[in-house]
Amino acid sequence: MFSLAQTPRCWHNAPNTAHTGAAMKHSLGPITLLYPMPALLIGTYDAHGKANVMTAAWGGICCSAPPCVAVSVRPERHTCQAIPARRAFTVSIAPCRLAAEADYAGIVSGANVNKFAVTGLTAARSLLVDAPYVEECPVVLECELFRTLELGSHTQFVGRILDVKVDEDCLTPDGKPDIARIDPLAFDAGQRAYHSLGAFVGQAFSIGKRCEQP
Repeated sequence: MFSLAQTPRCWHNAPNTAHTGAAMKHSLGPITLLYPMPALLIGTYDAHGKANVMTAAWGGICCSAPPCVAVSVRPERHTCQAIPARRAFTVSIAPCRLAAEADYAGIVSGANVNKFAVTGLTAARSLLVDAPYVEECPVVLECELFRTLELGSHTQFVGRILDVKVDEDCLTPDGKPDIARIDPLAFDAGQRAYHSLGAFVGQAFSIGKRCEQP
């Protein structure tokens, strides 16, 4: 084991380790694997006005100006019809304490089940977009539909973020989101499991300076 504090040089400056006992990589082929994946609760109203929530792991920030988030949904999912119909959706970030509820929202269809009623989660109506969000989640993104991309097995919806709401008890004293208090749930696609995030590693846009040559 080593620590970054003890190794100021980057891997690209390190000696070639191809023949020094480094672990060999095993090919898994072109699969949908990435670490970490989020557990995002996508909120919509269906054609009957019923609030629905679907768990999506394939999503993330995709643009900063305008601020946008993208999420990919299979066409057969109930949510896939609701988003373009209402031209809106919300993204609620599931905390670890809601792992069971988040998992349930991803394994049943909102066409057949009222997921909010079954899980006991609260559907809060957004005042900015025509979609509900999960009140119990500490972070919520309210989005209007910006772009739709047909990719193949999935449809990708790009939402323009109109507002981000964060629970006050998940903010630092200077008003910034605290990831430790938010405790976001992470999905492990390789093992089909959920995890919490680990410990603080280093300050972004700072620790990378260790790679600079003296």
